[in-house]
Amino acid sequence: MTNTSRRAVLVAGGAIGVAGALAACGSSNGMATTSGTPSPAQPTTLGPSTEVPLSGGKVYEKEQVVVTQPAQGEFKAFSAVCPHQGCLVAGVSDNVIVCPCHGSLFNASTGDVEQGPAVRGLAPVAVKDLNGTLVLG
Repeated sequence: MTNTSRRAVLVAGGAIGVAGALAACGSSNGMATTSGTPSPAQPTTLGPSTEVPLSGGKVYEKEQVVVTQPAQGEFKAFSAVCPHQGCLVAGVSDNVIVCPCHGSLFNASTGDVEQGPAVRGLAPVAVKDLNGTLVLG
């Protein structure tokens, strides 16, 4: 065996070992999980619905969710991660969700883009008002 072929065998063996280690680190159900993103099977309590002002909203940084109240008693939730470059939105004012990084604006009722540079809206998230407590899931 020549030096070149030994080297090629060692490199290939190392690549296979790395691939195996990465596969072993995957989740058992084959689906990736992200820290801060609640699982639909496990509802996450956010807090009192009174914390979300009418025509405004609240950003829950830990959960990476923004909850809005476009009309009295109507709560909407969206991913708080801007699809433009992954910044967390800063807040909600006059039914508009604001991303501070590059000025993208999103409709607080639908999550749709009102002003770019983002070209996609914020992903919707299921939220319920259970007896005055907001719950994701």
